[in-house]
Amino acid sequence: MPLPHATGSPELLAPAGSLAMLRTALAYGADAVYAGQPRYSLRVRNNDFGDLQALAQGVAEVHAARRKLYVVSNILPHNAKLRTYLADMQPVIAIRPDALIMADPGLIDLVRESWPEMPVHLSVQANTLNFAAVRFWQRLGIARIILSRELSLQEIEEIRQQCPDVELEVFVHGALCVAYSGRCLLSGYFNHRDPNQGTCTNSCRWQYRLHAAGRDATGDLQARPGQVVRDRTAAWLLEERERPGELMPIEEDEHGTYIMNSKDLRAVEYVGRLLEIGVDSLKIEGRTKSPYYVARSTQVYRRAIDDAAAGRPFDPALLGELDGLANRGYTAGFLQRHRAHDMQNYLRGHSESGRSLYVGDLLTWDPVAQRALIEVRNRFSVGDHLEVIHPSGNRRLTLQCMHDLAGAEIGVAPGNGHRVWIPWPSDLPGALLARLL
Repeated sequence: MPLPHATGSPELLAPAGSLAMLRTALAYGADAVYAGQPRYSLRVRNNDFGDLQALAQGVAEVHAARRKLYVVSNILPHNAKLRTYLADMQPVIAIRPDALIMADPGLIDLVRESWPEMPVHLSVQANTLNFAAVRFWQRLGIARIILSRELSLQEIEEIRQQCPDVELEVFVHGALCVAYSGRCLLSGYFNHRDPNQGTCTNSCRWQYRLHAAGRDATGDLQARPGQVVRDRTAAWLLEERERPGELMPIEEDEHGTYIMNSKDLRAVEYVGRLLEIGVDSLKIEGRTKSPYYVARSTQVYRRAIDDAAAGRPFDPALLGELDGLANRGYTAGFLQRHRAHDMQNYLRGHSESGRSLYVGDLLTWDPVAQRALIEVRNRFSVGDHLEVIHPSGNRRLTLQCMHDLAGAEIGVAPGNGHRVWIPWPSDLPGALLARLL
């Protein structure tokens, strides 16, 4: 079978933290999805696939759609998990996922010995930065290499040229970690929740304040009553919002809010270039995010891939579609080299939606009254310009009226926890609703 890059169109790989996300990804054009069990992947929270039956159901649905599902098993284990790994993975292998995504050499060796027929994809956690490393893993039987996020387009191209007969995967969208390819210790330091064991609390995305420490006559740092200064040699102290009074030393300048928070990766404008290079799979990050996020991002990257494969020019409107997702500002990461302040998200550290806001899900359609029951996710009002997002195509409307469940006409859907009826032209099962800003 030829490699995907030989066919001219790469795989679009979308995240699945639940069956709902998995189904959404398939509906909006993903060629494959990836999901992982909490114990052996780096996503413990918002992960429904600790239930083996859910994982088996997901594999069955993906294969019925003639797509692929990869099981993420990329934990960097301590001895305790090493001892339980093979027994726990036996039923996973039995449901026949299309590959395992792995990072730890010891676990890879166990899998290769026990199930030599199971394809293994090397996780980005393995930090593969050069073609010599790609060749090393290829000789060990690894089917696909997920390249490090720290690579430029030129470096990816050189790896492809030097390694033409192994599959390459590249991240194109989603959150970026402040640490080297995600190997962060900050969460473990704060909360004793180790990111490399799947329990990251995203400490780099919390809100911080900087305090200039004054010194007394002896030269010692001054601390207000109740405050703890961990290092009395520091001149700048960091205070996390949820830990008032606990001051930690840090070396920084005047940019004191969200100082460890990277902008989110967005590489949709480079999809055509990645196709030219011959990358086999383009990956969207986000297993802990919402079905709306999966729908929007998958839809946009599907269109970008299809346009590039057909020789059509890049559509700049796709950038605006992704601005509709909650984000912390966007960067192309290391695909194009930037100055430090372009990479670091100093000025737009808060989560923001630039173009539209996810406001609801379609629950049911009343063909007699030509209306839809909406599960409200965020506030919207009569007169708002809305976008209906559906695999069959998106459409826009201006909301003329709205009714509550008792039939009374209302002007505002207040927010999460409410259900409302709105005029709806046709049956669009699974449609999502966004308010244009």
